[in-house]
Amino acid sequence: MTRLSSYSKVSRKKIRQNSMAGLLAAILLLCVASARAQVGPQQGGSEIQIWAAGGHSVSGGRGNTGIFDAGLRYGWILLDSHGPSFLRGRFEYAIDAVPLYLIFQPRNTACGIGVNPLNLKWNFERHGQVVPYAELSGGLLFTNHDVPQRTSSVNFTPSAALGFHYLGDRFAWTLEGRYLHISDAGLSRLNPGVNTFEMRIGVGKFRK
Repeated sequence: MTRLSSYSKVSRKKIRQNSMAGLLAAILLLCVASARAQVGPQQGGSEIQIWAAGGHSVSGGRGNTGIFDAGLRYGWILLDSHGPSFLRGRFEYAIDAVPLYLIFQPRNTACGIGVNPLNLKWNFERHGQVVPYAELSGGLLFTNHDVPQRTSSVNFTPSAALGFHYLGDRFAWTLEGRYLHISDAGLSRLNPGVNTFEMRIGVGKFRK
């Protein structure tokens, strides 16, 4: 049993390393492929981004659970600058494809894919090269093992995030904190869910 446990830990470490290596390679390809000057969110424009996130479970629901996920985003800036004073900003609707989910549970590591068809994002007014934002999201997660254990392999993934874009000459670099809830919404008899807090980084472009 000790040997199996050690082998499982090594396998998980290798999965994490390979996932990060693949993400970094994708980001490098995006950097090489683009050469136009970076713009911020503008009405009628769009956002394209590659991102990765990682974190751990917090209070509420099942604990002792880690998470790593990576995906692609495409967004549409639908409204021009609206709102009073410090709340003034632009509304964006976005979709995420999440081809990689890793849920590190006490007994196993669940691998899966996801999609977030609902991302409601408010990009606040630009301050120099910084664009703060707030976001509410909803999606689906499909895994090869139950998440949490003894529940369901199909889950819903509502989340809320605060972050900012840093607008470089060619790319928009993103950093955010995200609260993510994973739950089957009553598809199984047990429904403890998993509450996680993760940090997300991304690189992309705003295009007009």
